[in-house]
Amino acid sequence: MAYSLKMVFRIYLLCFATLLFIEANPIGICIRNCVQCKKMFGPYFEGQVCADACVKFKGKMIPDCEDITSIAPFLSKFD
Repeated sequence: MAYSLKMVFRIYLLCFATLLFIEANPIGICIRNCVQCKKMFGPYFEGQVCADACVKFKGKMIPDCEDITSIAPFLSKFD
């Protein structure tokens, strides 16, 4: 019984550690910021282009919705 509890605890610990690693992934953070900017700016923000840039640059440039220089490449005029 004690062995099975230890095994279950180890599995939970491994899952939790994996979840923390995924949450801290720079590409994931970058894409989540793209989604946030898309929600804020709607049709003026090119969310797909932003997400593609996240993957291309491996999350090295993270867009900040309040910093115009970081999101300028993804803004478009809405006609």
